[in-house]
Amino acid sequence: MKTETTTPTGEFGGEFAHRLSSTRRGARLARLLAVQQMRDWGLTDTDAAELVVAELANNAVTHGRVPGRDFEVRLVLGEGCVRVEVSDARTERGPRPPAVPVPGCPAEGGYGLPLVAALSTAWGVQDRSVGKTVWATVIA
Repeated sequence: MKTETTTPTGEFGGEFAHRLSSTRRGARLARLLAVQQMRDWGLTDTDAAELVVAELANNAVTHGRVPGRDFEVRLVLGEGCVRVEVSDARTERGPRPPAVPVPGCPAEGGYGLPLVAALSTAWGVQDRSVGKTVWATVIA
């Protein structure tokens, strides 16, 4: 595993990156490490960012998993916000818009990205040379 952590140089700023195995345990660890890092930065209201990390990490290990390849979680501290980035190795499977729900028929999934959209000020997908990065900006 690879970890890169920088401490803020001023009142705002700082970056944290950690590579984890593409497993459920790796997704859970991504959330726990992100929460600890945000606390180390002195942030107190981290609930929204925690949920966004959890959802994006879960999507990376569920839909973006390539056997033998890790995923990466990255946090960038800004003025009043945290940018959450989760990168995986799968290029051909990007986020899709959720299906239109049928009244009276609950869906078994597909709630994650609408949750990310509701909790963030912006989110999107960026291609990489290998894989993709799904990012979201959350008010901190």
